[in-house]
Amino acid sequence: MNSKRAGVAFALGMSMVAALPAMAAEKPINISLFPPLALAKPTDSVTAFRFNLIYGKNTSVKVVDLGLINHTTSGVSSGLEWGGINYTEAEFSGIQLGAVNYNRGTAKGFEWGMVNYAGTAGGLQLALLNYAEKIDGLQIGAVNIIKQGGMFPVMIIANWSKK
Repeated sequence: MNSKRAGVAFALGMSMVAALPAMAAEKPINISLFPPLALAKPTDSVTAFRFNLIYGKNTSVKVVDLGLINHTTSGVSSGLEWGGINYTEAEFSGIQLGAVNYNRGTAKGFEWGMVNYAGTAGGLQLALLNYAEKIDGLQIGAVNIIKQGGMFPVMIIANWSKK
């Protein structure tokens, strides 16, 4: 009986030790002046809230991302991103509010700003200038550009995907 308990305790302990590196790479909160002056390292993901006084860089942010310059590098970021410049290298889904929203990867949801750029856009882009490499959605603004899959390559007021 004692050997069974010892075996279960050993297996549980080894599982916890194996999970520690993954848990260490996730932080619930980050407050950043600019890297490296931040609570979380740029290689960490933030699971609840990030506030960037000047510039914040993490792999991904979920739920709320506020700041002057918000930068995510990989993984899926989601929720509300509100800043002067929102720069996403991977995927974002949710609401982006900023003067400039620049998504090198995929943006799904609602983008509102002066300038919106998305590698692949899904949802609504609302800005003075909207640009999407590919889109499955709608652009509303002064100038709307869709490189591939749009109803028109360039259009004023509104442009949308061909489907």
